[in-house]
Amino acid sequence: MSNSSKTIYYFSLYLFPLSLLLLLAPNFLLKTFMLPPTDEVWIRVVGMLVFFLGVIYYNAARLELHSIYKVFGYNRIGVLFFFIVFVALGWSEWPLILFGVIDAAAGLWTLSALKKESR
Repeated sequence: MSNSSKTIYYFSLYLFPLSLLLLLAPNFLLKTFMLPPTDEVWIRVVGMLVFFLGVIYYNAARLELHSIYKVFGYNRIGVLFFFIVFVALGWSEWPLILFGVIDAAAGLWTLSALKKESR
């Protein structure tokens, strides 16, 4: 497995437990990050989507689908941008940005690996 594929694979391994927490114990996760608890279904919808993203990332890494990795990298950096905007608009509290930092760091890792592989 190439280094860029490994970055995608490891990110999928982060997404799977995150999705399970969002699906099964969302308020534990929200409380941990000082975000307000919810009884709405939407947090679980997000958990389902995160799980499906994990499946896509896992299979993209396993199949070495390098053609999509750059998109994955930039999208994960974009998550940080959106989370900062959400906090700036007062739609969420600042700890949401921590998830964006994880995504952006992983995206930069993927883009860096791709750059090294292209040399």
